[in-house]
Amino acid sequence: MFTELIRENFRSSKLKQCLIPPMGELLYLIATQEEKKERPGGLWVVPAAAYTVLMRCLREGEDLVVNHMAAKTIENVCSRESQSAQGFITAEVGPALWYLFTHSTVDALRVSAISALCKITRQSAGAFQSVIDKVGLPSILSCLVSGISRVQQHMLTMFAAMLASGAHSHRLVQDRDFVMKIIRSLESPSSVIRAKAFLVLLQVLMNNREMLLLCCNSRLVMYIERDVRKATPGKEQQSGNEYLSKCLTLFIRHTVRELPAILDDILSVLGSIVGRKHPSPTQSRQLKQSLPMMAVVLHLLTSQIFRPQVVTEAFLIKFGKLLNHITSIDSNETSLGSAIGQASSEELIRNTLSAVEAISQHPALLSLYPFIVVDLIVPPLASLAFSKNVEWRIVSLRVLSEITLLLLSQDEVEERERAGEGEREWEGEGNISSNTRLLTLISEALLPQYETLLLEPDPVPVYALKLLVSLTEHSSPISRLVRESRLLPAIFQVIEEHQSNSVGGTMQNAVALLCNLIGQKGTDLRPFYQQGVIEVVCNLFVEVSGVYLEREMQSGLKSCSSLLVSLLDIIHILLKNLSSVVRMALQRSDSNEDAEAAEELLLINKPLTDLNNLLIQLLTCDDSEVYEEASHCVSLLAQLYGGEGADRLQPEELLSLAHALQTHTEPRQQKLLLRVLKRLMSAVGSSCWGSSEGQILVHTLQKLMLLNRPQSDMTVESLAADILKSIGSHTETLSPGI
Repeated sequence: MFTELIRENFRSSKLKQCLIPPMGELLYLIATQEEKKERPGGLWVVPAAAYTVLMRCLREGEDLVVNHMAAKTIENVCSRESQSAQGFITAEVGPALWYLFTHSTVDALRVSAISALCKITRQSAGAFQSVIDKVGLPSILSCLVSGISRVQQHMLTMFAAMLASGAHSHRLVQDRDFVMKIIRSLESPSSVIRAKAFLVLLQVLMNNREMLLLCCNSRLVMYIERDVRKATPGKEQQSGNEYLSKCLTLFIRHTVRELPAILDDILSVLGSIVGRKHPSPTQSRQLKQSLPMMAVVLHLLTSQIFRPQVVTEAFLIKFGKLLNHITSIDSNETSLGSAIGQASSEELIRNTLSAVEAISQHPALLSLYPFIVVDLIVPPLASLAFSKNVEWRIVSLRVLSEITLLLLSQDEVEERERAGEGEREWEGEGNISSNTRLLTLISEALLPQYETLLLEPDPVPVYALKLLVSLTEHSSPISRLVRESRLLPAIFQVIEEHQSNSVGGTMQNAVALLCNLIGQKGTDLRPFYQQGVIEVVCNLFVEVSGVYLEREMQSGLKSCSSLLVSLLDIIHILLKNLSSVVRMALQRSDSNEDAEAAEELLLINKPLTDLNNLLIQLLTCDDSEVYEEASHCVSLLAQLYGGEGADRLQPEELLSLAHALQTHTEPRQQKLLLRVLKRLMSAVGSSCWGSSEGQILVHTLQKLMLLNRPQSDMTVESLAADILKSIGSHTETLSPGI
């Protein structure tokens, strides 16, 4: 009846405006009941003329209200999965709705038209394809950047539906401009639009993995990390964020699953050209297609979202194989230059090394697979450390430093755990530490050639030294090998060549390495004395302590504190060794040999007394570590040499001692400082005590004399009294105060 009335009065817009709404409601009711499989009163039969009439109402020149009603009817009916909706799926409906969308000036009509087209596309992707065929993809993509949020949602839904159907998708997934427009949608403020954009990209990548490279180069990973933070489930999560979270989960899961296949492709194509100087045209084409995908691996490994999911045992095994291919390419055993060009070959190596560096910066991932890392990752890196390319050498040394530090420190923890648990089930071969394999590899593959790295131009030595610092800090065997090898002269040569930049990275690592080597228990220090360690340490200490005191006084900066602590450690170790030799000679008073050895060593170490004044000035610093080391060094120098040989103390040093006694109030610390002062009395000129600084120290000593401490511990008071007596200032009244 509705169909006949509209057809007979088709020129009457007002009559159509009255009849189309109830006709649309009836069609929607039929579609709803069909979807629920409810057919009360028998089977609904919608005449074909009804669809024809509504389609005519979409045509150009028709009243806009009629256009809108017809589009709304199609939108509502096609929102249901029903037989009734199939009547609207014709070759004309897509272009007709698209015409309304692009030519109407009324936003409500435009939204209804594109929404109706979207609902039909979900029923049949061919409807949207007919629009693409008629107006062209560029025209449709230009509408994707429309300012109307709902329009963008519908456009993305249609693309997703068409790609999911598999029909006509081949050309679309190859279109770079299309992919770029979808990626741009990820900048939308609407979470629903971003979610749908991720779904479209997911369909693209499922059909064309190579597009992942374009996506990653267009900041895809950044968009994912941003939206993962925004879409994190919470108690008050909006429905849009919940939808975005689900879409992200699907996209991330697919991307993670793609990574092994990408690595397999790279390994396969590299394996096919091993030993060939000139790859075939087919192999060259495969190389150009697969090798750039290494950039995707790098993007994912530098992402905190993807990295924990992709770094697995299987991944590390494949990555180890890839590193072996990289060493082969670097040594020219495998030639890529003729196939992909030198620049692309270097980019592959750079991306691979950057990827392994990204993993090495996250110890929690590598610590799960120590044997794989030692057996498959470390050997090719050790080989690349001696590459002809400086960049590869630097990155390899940097990564080796991180990995060895992780593995050796982890092994120390495991050894402590085993010691705590006794013998229980640790004897099996599966539980043998990876430490042994690592140290064997380093001693055989690295150390024999290591001298060349230390003597390279900057910046190679700084990274070579850093690796040695990591090794010697946790491994006594490596320290012994370094001391016994030709590396010791090279280390001192590096220090000499970098005297002009005493607080630079190279010097810091060289001194830290020297500290590790000297600090090993039972170390024979004679080789170090032969290399001039005393002169080196004295010269460095004068410069570094001056910089440290100046910076601390001016701005509190302590950038060179680690270097200063290392130097203090070395001085402390040298003096402790000297002290033990002197003590042994005194105990064996009948041994001329021991006495001569002690006298010789005292003479060799005597230049350290020139550092006395600087060490005393360091007692005033706020860094507890610097204070502790400096106080021990001052104490040992005073015990071994007294005031003999030391520079005369100036008023500044007396003030430093006074400040240290006031600041450090523990009896242990005060006893040490007072004993130092007592032994150095001969190095203090009589005029110094009359200076304002000397009087401050006298006043401090007098205060210490008056401390009310238990009779059982009067050492501090006794020492203060002895010092005051020796300088003739022990009076009953306090000297003028501070």
